[in-house]
Amino acid sequence: MIYNFDKVISRKGTHSVKWDARKAYFGSEDLLPMWVADMDFPVPVELVEAIKRRADNPLYGYTLRPDSYFQSFINWVKNRHDWGIHKDWILFSPGVVPALNFIVQAFSEPGEKILIQPPVYHPFFFSVENNHREMVFNQLSLVNGRYEMDFEDLENKLLGVKMILLSNPHNPVGRAWTREELTKLANICVKHEVLIVSDEIHSDLALPGFKHIPVASLGDEIAANTLTCMAPSKTFNLAGLSTSSVIISDPAKRANFEEYLDRFHITGGNIFGMVASEAAYLHGKDWLDQVLEYIQGNFDFLDNFLKENLPMLHLTPAEATYLAWLDFSALKMDGDGLKSFLINKAKVGLNDGRTYRDGGEGFQRMNLACPRSILEEALQRIEKAIKNHIV
Repeated sequence: MIYNFDKVISRKGTHSVKWDARKAYFGSEDLLPMWVADMDFPVPVELVEAIKRRADNPLYGYTLRPDSYFQSFINWVKNRHDWGIHKDWILFSPGVVPALNFIVQAFSEPGEKILIQPPVYHPFFFSVENNHREMVFNQLSLVNGRYEMDFEDLENKLLGVKMILLSNPHNPVGRAWTREELTKLANICVKHEVLIVSDEIHSDLALPGFKHIPVASLGDEIAANTLTCMAPSKTFNLAGLSTSSVIISDPAKRANFEEYLDRFHITGGNIFGMVASEAAYLHGKDWLDQVLEYIQGNFDFLDNFLKENLPMLHLTPAEATYLAWLDFSALKMDGDGLKSFLINKAKVGLNDGRTYRDGGEGFQRMNLACPRSILEEALQRIEKAIKNHIV
């Protein structure tokens, strides 16, 4: 089946956060929302059909996750990422962000140190701060336009650190970390007995020419020191169905986390998240391959548009995710000024780079998982606003 990602499907009035929260988030409904990380693309038809079949049975009581649910995920991870996992390693969470908070609570104590690599996905900070842990920053380095880990700084800061929250692939800078980078980081963490918590929610969104490497696939010792968070939500646009997995191979760590989750009685999940997840992993490959080609096309379109019309703006090379990391610093506006300019003059809603803390000043995150016509309109609005500003 050939999917048409150029088709614009209105999400207004569906209680969509991206579209219907514009007034609350930006102070205006009169802008194009290119922010929160979900897609403006319809999910694969097989998912819709699976949900409809289940919905036809009008009994939605307590429901078990069948072996087929687990096997679909196990096969997907093996085929997509060459990582062999087992059913008993897979624990349920209603989302990756809740999982990060659960992990922080289950594997550390108030006041203990947790390391984060900014600029990075902002719920990382909340999971540390809101749980009264101490944050340690190992800031990414921008080297010749490409982000790299500062391993020397990392090792110098690990004294007393309990765990590291790793974004792999990285949101928002778009790195698909290489096997060499991840192995170096993992070995440093094993040496210093620092638990690795790897957020791999964007694992299936490595762009053509790049590959996602699960940290826990790098060897038994590294796997035993790693907790991996995955979900179909970013891959197949299922965030509203609140279904994710935490993969833990080490029996003691797994038992600890399972006991923690049981305290809150949240592991039942919901029927339609389960059904959609299984259908996605069974039937979603062709759809995902097509959507990745389309997203790559949007990155190419964005890159060409900037070079031809707005050469003062810089796009960080994209290796994974559908999130563009744009450098607006050449406009020489402070953070509040840039935010106001994009909202009130360009009428485009992006994610303020300061949200991702150190290293985010002057940057904005743009969601490219949308029809190209919407991307083009957004860029034309930005171009017009900047040229009026310069004049």
